[in-house]
Amino acid sequence: MPRLVLCLLLVVIGCGRPGADEASDPADNASALNTLTADEAADGWRLLFDGQTTEGWRNFKSEDVGPQWQVEDGTLTLTEAGGGDIVTEETFENFELVLEWKIAEGGNSGIFFNVVESDAYATVFETGPEYQLLDDERAADNEDPTHRAGANYDLHAPSEDVVRPAGAWNTTRIVVNDGRVQHYLNGTKIVDYELWTDAWREAVANSKFAEMEGYGRARSGHIALQDHGDRVWFRNIKIRPLSDEQAAPDDA
Repeated sequence: MPRLVLCLLLVVIGCGRPGADEASDPADNASALNTLTADEAADGWRLLFDGQTTEGWRNFKSEDVGPQWQVEDGTLTLTEAGGGDIVTEETFENFELVLEWKIAEGGNSGIFFNVVESDAYATVFETGPEYQLLDDERAADNEDPTHRAGANYDLHAPSEDVVRPAGAWNTTRIVVNDGRVQHYLNGTKIVDYELWTDAWREAVANSKFAEMEGYGRARSGHIALQDHGDRVWFRNIKIRPLSDEQAAPDDA
């Protein structure tokens, strides 16, 4: 084969391989889903979803999980509206949370943290800040930048548009450490803010949460996944509690 033709053939073959900007789908290796590597376990990571059951989760202020939340093909999915928001049985303070999600066309959902269960609150969003999940292209709530995928909902817009289209898997990372909150989406840091500061209080006062006295005040709480009425899938949900001696890297 002529050398030039061989070189061109190698280039074409190489173009089909996933690179740094096109991660391979972990579903290609089903045995790797919802598992920890030895290094992750040694670093203190834990699974919040075992890939087979809803163990460790329940509806907000309930002991049960709505039947609309199902485990399908190694994913935790809201199959239809009416399942209600679900929360972790445990509460967390400082942590690093990583998970993968995808959403149906036009879909809307969210991840909340520092959610407080009390008779004083009827919903998870009365206390917990939200990492927004959205089909930015088609969802009805896509006009306000603070409502787009990866935003701190209604307070801080993502700095870049790095969300993948509806039906494609996205990787979210949330770091909460002594009041500093960082949102990552598909490897890019897109939101960075400090809880309980003057700037935080001003942002809340200018948001739809201004009249919610408990919003964003808790120092710890449950993690919640939202039922916004749209189909959404989650997998590889992992958390690493952080201690004073075990701070999360700033831009890993």
